[in-house]
Amino acid sequence: MFRRPVIGIPADRRVIGLHPFHLVGEKYAHAVARAVQGLPLLIPVLPEPLEVDEVLANLDGVLFPGSPSNVEPHHYEEGPSEPGTLHDPERDATTLPLIRAAIEQGVPLLGICRGFQEINVALGGKLWQRVHEQPGLLDHREDKDAPLDQQYGPAHEVLLEDGPMIAWAGGATRIRVNSLHAQGVKTLAPSLRVEARAPDGLIEAFCLPEAKAFARAVQWHPEWRVMANEFSVALFTAFGDAARERARHRATSSRG
Repeated sequence: MFRRPVIGIPADRRVIGLHPFHLVGEKYAHAVARAVQGLPLLIPVLPEPLEVDEVLANLDGVLFPGSPSNVEPHHYEEGPSEPGTLHDPERDATTLPLIRAAIEQGVPLLGICRGFQEINVALGGKLWQRVHEQPGLLDHREDKDAPLDQQYGPAHEVLLEDGPMIAWAGGATRIRVNSLHAQGVKTLAPSLRVEARAPDGLIEAFCLPEAKAFARAVQWHPEWRVMANEFSVALFTAFGDAARERARHRATSSRG
């Protein structure tokens, strides 16, 4: 019997009224269901974090999604947070150890936007808290007053480095992507390798070459209208293929 791979998606923790809720953007769950052809499963980020080994034992892959919040700077040994920055300490407490454990155990992972930044931080990298204030770097933020189609529309090109992303782009070395982030990679973690850069040199995609399974992240939002973008479909399909391989291995092990 065919079983779709189970893809965990860490939630955001938000207080709505007087109660905390755990939220995942529908576009991420939709991308898992359609482009990955997987079963999306929300991972709550409780004040007392779930045991990561127990979580991963039930998953075939993990998608670390974007969020309005940002990783707290003390996790990458920077000074105080810039005023007005939204944080989610419960998510940090869940995702950072989850990333390290997933890599150690060979669980496929894909990071998007905040997830891209989380993976870099989890592996020892640092972030710019305000990319637009750095000399020589572009303003990568969206116009929050514009319609969603404009916010998520193509904003700039990225130059693809050697690797599978060029194949996913049909042989092209440049693709146009959206841009909806204020923070970005300042120092890349030593174990990561750049796979794409923006015109200003800012890192837009990376991979973990020594990983046991698929381990990639992008700064842009390929989940937005995923099925209408050939590169995005190829990215999620590659992630899904790795998750299906893990699912087959788990099924064989359970029967053994």
